[in-house]
Amino acid sequence: MIKVFGHKSPDTDATCSAIIWSWYLNEHTSKDAQPFILGELNSETSFVLNKWKVDTPETLETLSANDSVVIVDTNNPQELPETIADTQIVQLIDHHKLVGGLSTNAPVDITMRPMACTATLLYDLMGDKVETLPENIAGLILSCILSDTLEFRSPTTTPHDKEVAEKLAQKLSIDLHAYAMEMFEAKSDISDFTDIGLVRLDSKKYDIGGTNFRISVLETTTPQKVLERKEGLISAIQELIAEENDVDEVLLFVIDILNEEATVLTYNDLTKKVISSSFGVQASDDTEVLKGIVSRKKQILPSLTL
Repeated sequence: MIKVFGHKSPDTDATCSAIIWSWYLNEHTSKDAQPFILGELNSETSFVLNKWKVDTPETLETLSANDSVVIVDTNNPQELPETIADTQIVQLIDHHKLVGGLSTNAPVDITMRPMACTATLLYDLMGDKVETLPENIAGLILSCILSDTLEFRSPTTTPHDKEVAEKLAQKLSIDLHAYAMEMFEAKSDISDFTDIGLVRLDSKKYDIGGTNFRISVLETTTPQKVLERKEGLISAIQELIAEENDVDEVLLFVIDILNEEATVLTYNDLTKKVISSSFGVQASDDTEVLKGIVSRKKQILPSLTL
């Protein structure tokens, strides 16, 4: 059995892409596959799975040298289990930049394309088998595209992503905009998360000038609800840094989906310095608003510098 999974701090694309590709391998190849997740789901992803009546995948507890795996939505070993290099990686499908450092025991089938989300790649890889998509799998692909593009607001959006989404919305007889707003409303519900849970919810490790950062993102239509918890979030960041040996600092960006801007917490000298030098602003308060910034992959990470 092949274990299919995405990155730690799983979002909608990582979670649903594992489900989508497992369905394809089981239905259209001779392979037996099962999807897994590497952590707690966010509220948007839980909403999507409930909407399309799909069971939440099991959490992956261990991996061994005997395991065959397919990795989706990441190629970064820091976002994967520590024992990933010991496994038999048979396939990797991703839409992020090549990070490096991932070692395999044998040649591997790799697909990496500059699309807004992994699910778009999966749709393409299926070829004419997309005509056999059941409603729930089609719904998951559509959800991934809307999530990762912020309903086409993100600069990562390609014409092909939008074309696939519109085709699937037509197939499902669904109002694309209305459904996107339902997803964003679910994403904005943070009531069940602790402060440290929010910091870790959608977080990736990144080196900036030799300093190890966590770059955390919270996408929401109600940024004020997140910022009301600012003091608790700053305390949680300090707690996280104390707990994790490989993290020196955390940058938390609160993405306002509808106004297409980010508010970043600049609560000490280092965070003020990196935001000032990266985005050409003079960060002086404990938050800084960055107009037009909505994408970690295309706008935030490439800009970060000390």
